[in-house]
Amino acid sequence: MFVARCRAAGWAAILGLMIPVAMTIAGSDPSGGAGLQADLKTFHQRQVYGTSIVTLLTVQNTVTVSQVRVMDPDFVVAQLDSVLSDLSPAAAKTGALGSAEVIAAVASRAVDFDFPFVIDPVMISKHGARLIDEDALVVLREQLLPCACLITPNLAEAEVLAKIEVHDLPSMEAAAGKIGAQGIANVLVKGGHLADSATDVLWCGGQIHRIQAARIDSRNTHGTGCVYSAAITAELARGAPLIDAVWQAKRFVTEAIRRSPDLGQGCGPVNLHVS
Repeated sequence: MFVARCRAAGWAAILGLMIPVAMTIAGSDPSGGAGLQADLKTFHQRQVYGTSIVTLLTVQNTVTVSQVRVMDPDFVVAQLDSVLSDLSPAAAKTGALGSAEVIAAVASRAVDFDFPFVIDPVMISKHGARLIDEDALVVLREQLLPCACLITPNLAEAEVLAKIEVHDLPSMEAAAGKIGAQGIANVLVKGGHLADSATDVLWCGGQIHRIQAARIDSRNTHGTGCVYSAAITAELARGAPLIDAVWQAKRFVTEAIRRSPDLGQGCGPVNLHVS
């Protein structure tokens, strides 16, 4: 049986049938627009096989987040070990982690990752709910962020990490540099909340790159941060260089917003059926 499986895997590789594995370590959104559900949809659309480690459960929809229940750290680690021992991810990402204990647990495994690791430092939900406390922020800074090949803070998260006000492109560039100087390999400060543009700033190898796209006026932006980081992760899993991965992901999330299905009564999800 083992020989047959190996032969089948060999032929699959020759025929181009095997696809890379990507992993998300994130919270669950029962409305499907954000969190690990959005990550898995994005992985599928970007042609990688998605695996998921559940860190927390939420009660939410497009209007509000009413409850958050964080998983036991040992259970999170057990999920991680189960996937890592069998499926060999080619890249991974995080989303909401929920507590200092879970962040430390993930970091205990991430320090040995030999594949690209993207951290979306989720601190506040789009509805305004605080998702980590000050103790968790300290552990995030000191233990998890140094494991990343890329982190993807939004403006509010960049302010916290850089300890400066971030409200326009020059301050985004300054924040990216300050965060990078803390020992982070690459930093993508997302400009989705800018008033007059949809430009992101990528600090990569000490250089600044502006990742530009048309700004789309839409209420349907639930999960865009998750989708963006998941798309980057998928491209990295497929072997794309970092800058190319970010550009491909930017185009994907822009089109997903443009073609949003207009679901729900609040901040609706984007369209994850775009190519």
